[in-house]
Formats: sequence, structure tokens, C-alpha cells
Amino acid sequence: MRTQAGSGVAWALLPAIVLFATLSAFSGAADAQRKERQGKEVVDAACSSCHATGKDKSPRIGDAKAWAGRASQGLTALTDHALKGIRNMPAHGGSAGVSDIEIERAIIYMVNRSGGQWVEPVGGATPAVLRTSETIVQAQCAKCHQTGLDGAPKIGDRPAWTPRLQKGLDPLVASAIHGHGPMPARGGLPDLSDQEIRGAIVYMFNYGLPVIPPPPPARPADPRHKVVSGTDIYLGMRPAEAMRAAQAQAEKAGAEKVDIPSGKGYYHLNISLADNKSQVPVTDAEVKVRVSDGVTTESKALGLVAANNTVSYGNYFRFSSGSSYNITTEIRRPGVAGTIQVKFEFKAP
Repeated sequence: MRTQAGSGVAWALLPAIVLFATLSAFSGAADAQRKERQGKEVVDAACSSCHATGKDKSPRIGDAKAWAGRASQGLTALTDHALKGIRNMPAHGGSAGVSDIEIERAIIYMVNRSGGQWVEPVGGATPAVLRTSETIVQAQCAKCHQTGLDGAPKIGDRPAWTPRLQKGLDPLVASAIHGHGPMPARGGLPDLSDQEIRGAIVYMFNYGLPVIPPPPPARPADPRHKVVSGTDIYLGMRPAEAMRAAQAQAEKAGAEKVDIPSGKGYYHLNISLADNKSQVPVTDAEVKVRVSDGVTTESKALGLVAANNTVSYGNYFRFSSGSSYNITTEIRRPGVAGTIQVKFEFKAP
């Protein structure tokens, strides 16, 4: 991150203007209702015929002692048993139409009705009481990520985290959900929801940076929001001077030092992307920006910026030689042919 080759990413490692705090999951209309069933609904429809009474020695719902040993195996193992079948229980609990995530929710519901305190996976209409990212990281993730045990990227070590985010936040979240190398599924806490895992990863990437709250969502008529080739493109600008002030306060509180350009006229330019149809943030694009005042031109690649449970793209540019600038953004997005190009205008105050 301190090398010249990585400087584009290094400049971008500060919280930026992010317009999406939550990722939405969409599915086909035919599957929507099935995937939205909560744990109780699945249990009532498919599991209670045995687990309500303890039929064929199945653990009875509410029997804390019977479920304690099984819960200690973790959600991954219990889900695998339910999917493949075990002893007197057939595969998928005898209900082939129940999806994998519904089985997870059903297991968690029965564990919780029997003394557990797990959280159902987030998705569809399933409600969940989320723990803060800091709580999760300090209670569980820090066991490895505080010291870098077994090669785990350390908390706040952005040079170590950035390569893992190059393909986007979603693949990294999926890797944590299923387990990777020495790290067990869901970081060893089977009751961690997908959204909690996502928040914990972003927290560890951002740790030590000054917290800058995002602005209100852009309005449809906002000149800094355009739609090109099925992609919503948002431009954000923040004076480096304001970011230096926030960083100074963070350093007083013990945060690590972060390089921010000195001098007048520097701004942190941020591009946030979302699929126009699904409104899911795009986290695996390549973004380049060219800034021109009609006389001079500055071109840079934008690096990854993780904040508020998503990933966007940012870098620093200097706006000091004129009052009006043309900002040309070039985006290469997997699955979209060619290069997406969009132009914005910026007037320096």
C-alpha cells in the first residue's frame, strides 16, 4: 500500500460517500414466497411432526438438554445432517421442497426454542436482531484477526484486506459463511447472520479510519446521479481539508495515521455503483476517472473503499487550477459489454 504501484488504492482507503447501507437479495417470482419462509413456518409445516413430540428419538422442541449437545456441533454440521438425512430422519426432513436456507432457519428456530440464542440468516422477510459489528469482532473475530493467527488479515491492516476485496465484498462474505482455510464456517459462530458477517468484515477493513457519516440518498434529479448501461452511477466529493480534521480527531483517540494529501484544492472523489434493475451495489468493477479543466488533465484508477456495509471506489484529485471541471468516468463491469462512460461537471467553490 505504500508502494507506487498501490498508491491508487492507498489514497482511497478512507470512508466515502456511500448511498447504499444494505444489500437487497432478489429472486424469481416463482421462488419468492418459498425463500421468504421463516424458521417457525418451516418447523410447523415440515419438522413438528417429529420434533414436537420427540418421535423416533428426535430431539423434542423445548428440550434444552436434548438440543444442547447437537447445538454444540454448530449450524454447519446440523444443516448437513438435515440435508443428507441422519438415523430416522430422511434427507431434507422428508420435504424436498424446503430450501437449504429454510432448513438453517428451522434448525435455528428449534435451537432457540430449546434454550439457544442464535440469529436466523438474513434474507427475504426474515427478521433479525443484529449485533453491532464491533461487538462481533471483539468477541469472536479478534481471536485470530487481532494477531494475524494462521495468516488471518489483521484488524485495520488494509494492505492485507484489499487484495481479498478485489473481487468484491460478496465473494469475501461467502467465503466467511462457508469457511476458508483455517477459518471455520461463519467464523466459528453458527448463529452469525450473513448481514452480521458482512458488517464485521467492513469493520475490520475500516478499523482506525475516521468515521464520516454518509450524506442523504441522492434524489432522482441529482446531477451527480446518472444511469448508463443498466448501472446507477453516483458521484461524491469531499474536501480533503475536512477529512484531515476528522483524521486528527481519530488519531487523538488512538487511531493509526492515514495519508491524506496536504495543500489546497484536494478532494476525495468517490464513485458508487448499483445495478439499476436490482439496486444491488456493484462491488467488482474497474473504475477510472479523468479530470480536466480544459487545460490540464489528471487521470487515476479508483481504489476500493469499504464503508457502511458495502464497497465503492475512490481516490484524491486536485481541483485548484480553475473553477469548472469535466469529470469523465470509465467503468468496466463484469457481464456488461464494453466500457461504460459517463461525464459529470464539478465547480470548485
